[in-house]
This record gives sequence, structure tokens and C-alpha cells, in this order.
Amino acid sequence: MDWTWFGALRYLDVKSSTSQGFARMTALSPLVGLPADTYESHGFLFHSLGDKYVRAVAEVSRCTPLMIPSIIDALALDGLLDHFDGILMTGAVSNVHPPHYGAEPTVDHEPYDHARDAMTLKLIKRVVERGIPLFCICRGFQELNVVLGGTLETELQRGEGRLDHRAPKSDDTDLRYGPKHAITITPGGVLEKILGKRETMVNSIHRQGVAKLAPGLTAEAAAPDGIIEAVSVKGASTFALGTQWHPEYKARNNPDSVKLFEAFGDAVRAHASARNAKPRKIA
Repeated sequence: MDWTWFGALRYLDVKSSTSQGFARMTALSPLVGLPADTYESHGFLFHSLGDKYVRAVAEVSRCTPLMIPSIIDALALDGLLDHFDGILMTGAVSNVHPPHYGAEPTVDHEPYDHARDAMTLKLIKRVVERGIPLFCICRGFQELNVVLGGTLETELQRGEGRLDHRAPKSDDTDLRYGPKHAITITPGGVLEKILGKRETMVNSIHRQGVAKLAPGLTAEAAAPDGIIEAVSVKGASTFALGTQWHPEYKARNNPDSVKLFEAFGDAVRAHASARNAKPRKIA
């Protein structure tokens, strides 16, 4: 796919009101890509993206969010990534298919989103290799661990001495995404530098977690039962962080979430500034 039009859109001074508004928005704030989940309905495949992630990127990181469809065969990843200055890997209802980390699939591992797996596992690898700012949340956190060689464990609550990391059964989103348990933050780590403390409260909306930590990751925080709650990419030159909890939920109202998304946004703008400073090739 030729992405020349996409790059041109960011810098074009368009005169029509609709296009001018979008061009102005993308020129003022760098683009952050968010991968789509997929689901089937009435015989059609749909690509979707949660509003809470979009709002956190737009309102707290102050960047322009843009959905990346999960159609890996139709996308040239490097051409696509030439136009993004940050990637946010979202949470999802689905789980990474176990064969991707050497496990046999069972009912406990379901549900799956194979189209998302096909896109995100390749996407994360290229983002890390290219040094593009990366923020991974929940499923995205688990995808990051899998891509770098780690494994996952399902139904954490069944393990001896484990907390129940699943969300409360309620239609009240404030209850479901409310503070659930404390995490201990690694002294001197990336997360401590961002949050400025060594303990905080987080929500818990997952039943899977890290089993074996990938060799390319550093644990940045853990729950009281030892489950890893945050990681950073070793040797990263920019923001490359993952959280098992959901900092995007009402991010503007949570001081920790504000610090995380502002740090991500600062890294995205720094990446955009460095990229835009490079001489442009003239066709």
C-alpha cells in the first residue's frame, strides 16, 4: 500500500473546511496509532476501538489518535510506521492465542481475536526495533511480553495464594474500574521516575497475566501476590512501557494516569520533532 497520501495530509494546507480541520489537527499534534479489535456481526467483520483509549491519547497525551485496522496482509508496516510517532496497544476482551507463546489452547484461554494477533505481534516487534514510543495496556501488555519471548498464565485466581484479578461483576463502570489492589513499584525503575512513588492503587480487569517474563523486559511493578503489573523494554531510548491495569479509564481524573499519558505524549512529541528535523527526500 502506498502511504504517500497519508504523509501529505499531515502537512497540506487544505482549503475545504472539513479537510482543513483534520489537517490542522494532525499538524498541531503528532499521530498515535491504536490497533483495532475485530468481531463478526451479521456475516461481516468489524474493526473497533474503545473510546476511553482514544480520549486518553487526545485529552491527556495531547496527540491525535488514529485507528490501525487489523488487516496485516493489506498493510506495509514500515510504510505505515513512517507516519506515526507513537503506538498505544489497547486492552481487549480477547486473549493472545496460546500457540504464539508455546502453549496449548483450552477453553480457559478463550476468547480469541486472530486478526488482531496477526497485526499486533508483528507491529510491536517493528515498533520496538524502530524505537517508536510504545505504551501497552492489558492485552497490549501481554502481547508485548509474548513478542519479546515471554509466556502467559490464564485464570490467575485459581493459583494458590493468588488474588482474584478479575473485575467485579457489575454494570457500574466506576465500580469495575475502581481501585482494586496496591502495587509495589520497583525502586529506581522507569515507572517510579514517572509516578514519583513506590506504591499505588490500581484497578484490575484481567484473568490472565505474565507467567515467564520476556528476557527483553524489566519488571516495574508487582501485585501483592507477585503477579507482574508493569514492565519496561530493556535498553529503550524512549517511552516503552506496559501496564497490566487500565490507566486509560477516566485518565484525566487519575493523577497516576495523567503522569503516564503525559510522559507518553512528551515522548511522542520528541520523536516527532526528531523525525521532522531530518531532511526530507524530494521525489
